[in-house]
Order: sequence, then structure tokens, then C-alpha cells
Amino acid sequence: MSGRDGRALARRVLRAAAMCVFPVAFAQTVAAAPPVSRPLDSGWQFRLAPGDAHAAQHPQAARWLPATVPGSAQTDLLARKLIPDPYWRDNEAKVQWAGWSNWQYRMRFDVDAATLARGHVELVFDGLDTFADVYLNGRRILAADNMFRRWRVDAKSMLRKGPNTLEVYLYSPIERLQPWLLKQPYALPGEFDSAFGDEPEGKQTANYVRKAAYQYGWDWGPRIVTMGIWQDVKLESWDTLRLADFHIAQPQVTADIAKLQAQLDIKADVPETAQLALRWRAPDGSTHSLQHAAALHAGDNAVAIPFAIAHPERWWPVGYGKPNLYDFHVDVTVGGKLLASADRETGLRSIALRRDKDQWGRSFEFVVNGVPVFAKGANFIPPDIFPTRVTPARYRQLLESARDANMNLLRIWGGGYYLPDDFYATADKLGLMVWQDFMFGGAIPPADPAFRDNVRIEATQQVQRLRDHPSIVLWCGNNEVETGWESWDDRKAFKKTITAAQREHIEQGMRELFDVELRGVATAHAPGTPYWPGSPDSDDGEPANALDDGDAHVWDVWGGSQPVERYLAETPRFQSEYGLQSFPDMATIAGFAAPAEWSVDSPAIRAHQKFDHGNGNARLLLYVRNEYGEPRDFASLVYLGQIMQADGIRLAAEHLRASRPQSMGSLYWQLNDAWPGITWSSIDWYGRWKALQFHARRFYAPLLVAALRNNGVTSVSLVSDRTTPVAAQWRLRVMDFSGKVIGQRQAEVTLPPLSATRVARFDDAQLLHGTDPRKTVAVFELLVDGKRVSQNLVFFDAPKNLALPSPHIRTQLAKANAGYTLTLASDVLAREVWIAFDDDPDAAQSDNAYDLLPGEKVSVRVRSKRSLDDLRRSLRLQDLADAMKKGAQ
Repeated sequence: MSGRDGRALARRVLRAAAMCVFPVAFAQTVAAAPPVSRPLDSGWQFRLAPGDAHAAQHPQAARWLPATVPGSAQTDLLARKLIPDPYWRDNEAKVQWAGWSNWQYRMRFDVDAATLARGHVELVFDGLDTFADVYLNGRRILAADNMFRRWRVDAKSMLRKGPNTLEVYLYSPIERLQPWLLKQPYALPGEFDSAFGDEPEGKQTANYVRKAAYQYGWDWGPRIVTMGIWQDVKLESWDTLRLADFHIAQPQVTADIAKLQAQLDIKADVPETAQLALRWRAPDGSTHSLQHAAALHAGDNAVAIPFAIAHPERWWPVGYGKPNLYDFHVDVTVGGKLLASADRETGLRSIALRRDKDQWGRSFEFVVNGVPVFAKGANFIPPDIFPTRVTPARYRQLLESARDANMNLLRIWGGGYYLPDDFYATADKLGLMVWQDFMFGGAIPPADPAFRDNVRIEATQQVQRLRDHPSIVLWCGNNEVETGWESWDDRKAFKKTITAAQREHIEQGMRELFDVELRGVATAHAPGTPYWPGSPDSDDGEPANALDDGDAHVWDVWGGSQPVERYLAETPRFQSEYGLQSFPDMATIAGFAAPAEWSVDSPAIRAHQKFDHGNGNARLLLYVRNEYGEPRDFASLVYLGQIMQADGIRLAAEHLRASRPQSMGSLYWQLNDAWPGITWSSIDWYGRWKALQFHARRFYAPLLVAALRNNGVTSVSLVSDRTTPVAAQWRLRVMDFSGKVIGQRQAEVTLPPLSATRVARFDDAQLLHGTDPRKTVAVFELLVDGKRVSQNLVFFDAPKNLALPSPHIRTQLAKANAGYTLTLASDVLAREVWIAFDDDPDAAQSDNAYDLLPGEKVSVRVRSKRSLDDLRRSLRLQDLADAMKKGAQ
């Protein structure tokens, strides 16, 4: 049984236990017709809205066609083959018309007399994307303007017995806003101008609408401006009482006691006394209950039930303890009749953002249950341009990949959308912490009160929906809005074109939105979780993106074309963004470009490189050439690009971890992809791990030897995330590439808990002992109980200048209990060995992109549905020496 199945069974048992305790109440509930939620997700049709200008060119789309809800006009068009796959070659341009069009959706549903006899019948839209008018039986009942809000409409008076017609008109946000924007005295600075001519340069409409910003195009993803009914539609009926929300507040959680409150939001038609039965199941399987009477008045009722749990089984991040979860269930009865019930799964924990002044400035560190946690992770973006195509299994695969790479925190970036409940529930179970941005991706927001009111309702709904997830450890107001306003060149130029009063109006609007409104929502509805106004920020009136205060986005490397060694020159308190690009796997490239197009400047490849208007491959080549020389061919470039990315990010991450406690976080950009492209990700759109993801498993390991060479000096630090001391041994071996040991030393050491300890410092001469630096490597190892837990190799020049030999790698592939075991050995040093199977590009290896020392055997577990013979025949190895062009030294 899976963990998810076990939890579901536990909740069913808990509810069954409630029925056993109150058999009479249960019997009466059946006759009382409890609240009913009816999904309205079938029978939908869609078409271009009547009078839309694109009907002449796309006549088939102007007819009524089957639609899928939840979904979008673009996914429905794809299903009917009325637009090409936008991810193939340069088809992105061929689907733009759908985002400039208006659409009409409709469905018919029957309503019986029993439903109409209920006290309340409401239509609930969990998400409409984005400008939408909703009609019920020809009457407009809703005008929606926010993709991130839930909409609830009293529909009883407009429903009729028998057939009813529900229609949703969806309007292009570009067409809706552009005429208005072009009349304004100025356009607020946005993000990325359209490459398709539908918006004038510098006149972006995305700032002015509450919609996922990444769908307007980003420097890692396409521009596909969706419209649709993107979340569930329901018909909900109830009588005199509705339980609008159920929350387990955690005012105090310690090892000895958890002082809690069950908070209920009850909407009642009449004054009455309700009996509340609260039950919970602890992680150890024990069950507990209590009763509470609440005097309700007509209207909204906030009911709090205080209670305590002695010696709680607390929720811990992965690596620090078990991610324990409690199941809570509440029943609301009136006069012996069950009128409402709800379930919540949550973990009990305390979370703080420690901001102490110290010798380096002011700290920025997460403290969970009193334990300071070094945050190891990455930034998470939407896994597809079409949100409804992302399944729970896909979210789970990405989250498990993060956990398997020893990550403990993911930042949900603010240019996407608030993720579904499945994502956070899975993060809870895996012990992954979540930094949750509110949905502002960097564009300057409007300053008018109506916009802020809309955002406040959105934020309140989302915080209330998500606040019981123990994985969420931070609410963050925005991504890069403040730092962009302060320091980006286009913002500086814009400020010169407006008056002082206009500038103050814009800045006051940002202060109101991020320092007052969103902070107020988070503080009021999730007071146990810290709020941070933006990323990066200092939250104390000082400039954003400072190294000594708050979090920092570090883009001198890549963005400023600085060499990767620049990472060693700065130590932010918390590095929440930094990154290097790479190509995805060749199998992924084959999914969006034909073999004849496999070159850096082909139209298909350029279409999938969004950095610098498609010119980003020149930047990628710059970094590859700096380290590795000229690639032998396109496949070698793909491999070398991944190795370059992995080694550069390794350098930064190990520097940050070795700098603990000055630095307490490393979140590289980015974990995943929104489409198959050339980006900063460590996992591509198909879920295939790049070299960086394998390297992350090593540089984020709980025990690490960090050997960092800079300007001819190597500093060696031992890092431990363990909460207890660790008896260990560190070892140094200096050898040539054939394995001949030139010098060695070792020392016993006890690693303090939660620490980084510098144990040695060597200049090159001390390590080389007069040997040829082009043919020598220093191998640093950390051993526990005689077993190597971490290894770091230091070289004395760029790879292109080393005399790397071409290795002869011997392989043996055999069946194992759960798949296969591949054993590799080499006669000489083999750097960054990459294992691939041409017949199965999705074969999963336990390790990859690693250095193979002379004479050592390494065994790798392989999972594949292919036969042993297929895998043996299609096994392909790459290494650094063979990928670099001959004569490049």
C-alpha cells in the first residue's frame, strides 16, 4: 500500500469511527439531505465567440466542438488537431491567433426538484482564465477578472427544473486591455516583449491582469496566452448552514506540547446551537476526540476550539526527522442532524525566519522546531505552459527527484500560478519545505486600489487554501519587483520619463501591495508562517539584493558573462537565485527538432532558446569554450553544456555550504522546465535528469567535503547537516591520471552538528610537489566508518588545458533484484562519465556524470523496461576527454 493509500484508508477509518460513536446522528443525516457538491465537468462544447475576427481564417473553430473542462481553448484546439503542437520546431508562432481570440463555452445540465428545494444552490468556479462572463439560462451571473480566484455565485433563483444552460465567454486579455493601455500616459515596465508583433515594444498588458505571467513568454518558455475554464466547476447545494473553512492553527508547538486551535468558518442562515465533534489520528495510529458547542448567529461565524496534544510527533524537513502528519476530522451537527463535515491533514511544527544581526550583517535562515536548517534546493516553475496537462504523478516525480537529490526546499516562483493541493500534500509527505511566492513575476504592478482589492481577495483565498500544509515555510510577496525597480536599466530609463508625482504614486502602490496588503493577509490567516515582501529583499528599508542582508539573486555569472569563479567572490546570506544554462538530452531535442536541424543556429533550436531573443546559445557556447574548448560536434556540445552547468553550480553550492552560518541557503535556478527547451533547468520537460541533477545529489549530500580552488589556493571544508556529532576521517590523495599516487595524508575528525568546518588550506605547490599540473589531480574524500560518503576532485587548470587521456572503460551489465546493475572500471582517469541507453532514453540510473578514478570499480543501479540484451546493445558512454575536440589543448 502506498503512503497516499494508507492516509486515505486512515481517514475512512476515522470517519467510520465517528459514525459508530453517533449511530443515531448518522441515521438522521441520511434523511436530512447533507450538503451536495455536483461536478459540472462533462458535456462541454467550445467555439470561437460569435463575431470573432479569426473565424474567417479558422472556420472549423467557429463551430461547436467537444471541449474538456478543466482545460483551455488551446488544449481543446490541440485535441481537435486545429492547431499544431506548439512545442515542435517553431510551431509556437502558428498558435498565437488563439490567444488573440475570444471564445465561448457551453454545457447543459439537469436540475431536479429536490435540488431546487434546498436552501441554497450555488455555482462554484474554482478557476476561470481570466476575463470571463458567465451566463446561466441567458442571464449574466458573473464577470470574472482573476485567474487565481475562486468564484461562488448564488444560482438558485435562475435555475429551473429540468435542462439548464451554462455559458462562459472568455476574452483575450491582450485584446481586452491593449486599446485601453495605448491611451494611457505611460505603460508600466513589464517583463518580456512579444516576439510576434501582437503588442508594441514596451506596451505589455500582462502587468494589468491577474493571470499567470509566464504564459506571456519568458526567457525559458514560449508565449501562449491561454483562456479557458482551467479548474473545476461545481453545483453546490445546502440548507441552513455551510462549513466554509476548517483550519488547524498552531499558536505554539514544542517538543513537550502543541497548543492548537481548530478554527471553523461557518455560514449560518439562522441563530442556532451547533455541536462540533473534532477527531484526529496521530502518526502513531492513535485516535483522539473532543466535543464543543457553538452558539451561531445568522451570517458568518468564526468558531475556535482550543485543544492541546502532549508530546506531539512533529513534522520535520527531510534529513532532520520524519515528516509526521496528523489527520483531523470535524462534524457539525444541529439538532442531531449532521449538516457539514471536513478533513484536514497537517503536520505540527514551528517555523521562524531568523533575522539576527551578526558580524556579516543580518542573518536569513529558516528555523524549524528550533533547529536552524541550511536550505538546499532550487526554484520551481510551472511544469507546462498548459497547467491542466500536469498530472499529480508528474508533480510527484519532480518532487521525488528533488528529494532524491538531497534537496529540502523548493521556491515556487511568482510568475506562474498557485499549484494544486496534490503538489503541497506530496511535499508534506516527502518533508520538502516550500517557499511560496505570491504571483508577481517582476513586472511593475498597477497602483490603483481596485487592483489591490482584487489581489487581496485572491491572496486570502490562496492562503486559506494552503495554510495547513506544514511544508510551506514562507509567504513571499513577489519575485524581483523591488530589485527590478531599483536597478534594472529599463526601469531606470522609465523613471526618467515620468513626473515625480507619478513615480511616487507607483512606488506607494508597491509599498501598499507588498508591505501592507499581502503582509496583512499572511499575518491574519497564517500567523505561524513568516512573510517576506519580495525576493530578493531586505525587509528593513535597505536596498534589495544585498549580500549582507536578506536574500540575493546572483546573476553576474551567466547574466553578466562573468566566469564561474566569480561565485567564490561573494557570500550572500541566502542565495535564492543563480544559474547556468544547458541543453537538454539529445532524446529531448529529438522531440522538438528534426535531425537535420541539430545545430545551434537552426530555426528550430533558436525557437527553443528564449534567452536574449534566441541568441542565448552564443552565451552558452562562451561558457563551454572557456572551459572545454571547441566542441567536436553538436552532440558533444550538448554533453559539454550539461557538464559546464553542473560544475559551475557545484562550485557555487559548495562555496555557500562551506560558508555556513554566514550563508544559510542555496536555491539554484531552476529545477524543471515548462516546455522542452534550452534553459537553466536540472530536469528537462520529459523528466529526464541532466548532469546538474546528478551533481546536486552529491553537492547537497548531508555530509560533504568541499574543496574549493581559487587563485591557486585550495580551501577544504567539511560540512555536516546532521543534528548530532559525526566521527569521520578526511583523506587527500594526489595522483597522476594513470593512478600513481604522488602524495597523501589523512586525519580523524569529529564533525560538529549543523556545521561547516575548515580543516585545511593548500597552495598549488604544496599539492603538486613539482609534478605536471596538466596531468595531476588532488582527490579529497570524506569517510565515515571506512566508507566514502563524499568525494571532490581538484584540478589545476581548465579542462581544455589538461592532458586528459582517453580512457578504456570496461562495463558489465547484469540483472539485479529491482532492475540491473552496471559496473564500470577504467584504466585511467575518466572524467564526467555519462551513461545513456539509446533504446531507452528514460532508463533511470542511480548515478551519472561522475569521475571514475583509475582502477576503481563503480556500480550503478539501472531501472528500465527493456531487456538485458537491449540495454547491452544500446549502452553508450561519454566522457570529457572524448567530447573535447582533439588538439584543443
